[in-house]
Amino acid sequence: MARHFLADDDFSKEEVERIFSLAADLKSRPVQPLLPSKNVALVFSKPSTRTRVSFEVGMNQLGGAAIYLQTGETQLKRGETLADFAKTLSRYVQGIAARMESQAELEELASNSAVPVINGLTDRWHPCQALADLYTLREKKGQLDGLKLAFIGDGNSNVARSLIRLGAKMGVQVAVASPKEFAPGKDALKGTKTRVTANPKEAAKGADAVYTDVWVSMGLETESEARKKLLKPYQVNGALMKQAKKDALFMHCLPAHRGEEATNEVFSGKQSAVFDQAENRLHVQKAVMVTLMR
Repeated sequence: MARHFLADDDFSKEEVERIFSLAADLKSRPVQPLLPSKNVALVFSKPSTRTRVSFEVGMNQLGGAAIYLQTGETQLKRGETLADFAKTLSRYVQGIAARMESQAELEELASNSAVPVINGLTDRWHPCQALADLYTLREKKGQLDGLKLAFIGDGNSNVARSLIRLGAKMGVQVAVASPKEFAPGKDALKGTKTRVTANPKEAAKGADAVYTDVWVSMGLETESEARKKLLKPYQVNGALMKQAKKDALFMHCLPAHRGEEATNEVFSGKQSAVFDQAENRLHVQKAVMVTLMR
């Protein structure tokens, strides 16, 4: 039976550690034929830059190939069920990385797939991003246990939710600052010691990393003005970064709207790790594919 990676709780702490070790090896020696002649289908219902390119390049470096499928250009658009689509696709490929509108769609895809399905983003979780983020944090700080990460902005976004879950698993104290309208959901907080506040300075105080994301995610454009008004006090700027440790990282999953969720000064400053995060998507996702598909 195929094993999937649909949410952050799907790997144990020990498995995450092994994935990080493999990612480090793959970063130092990028071209290793660990998945020769294997194919991964990239099933995307949303636009993508980093997720698509990192999976495609990663599979190429592992000796396999990636096939990009925009859902609007498949028979799904004409009414084929996700179940039939998944059953057919898994006769052709050895893995599926899916970027879906909803977690429910992803889970339906996985339940009908005979090959591993990897979550490339849904409305609820973004586990590959969180893995790359914590890998980056460990790479920069030398460890994860005991570190504090402050997430400032929409605390119920897919990125924030995944950071909460994975952070708790790996010993990172996550503090979230958001308006009450965007507080993390109970399912994300369950079993964690996440600190949630409406005060961004309180969350950022003493943090080893300050993280933010766009205020208006894909599919929420109709809420744009209301969201920007509520989140404006949560901009990450120089003054807020001073609440964190002197050597704190600034983190962002990209793409960014510079001047909104973070000032250009912070985004382009010496503390910024945003492009290291983006690069590490490649190495970590390669490690995930090898773990599930080898």
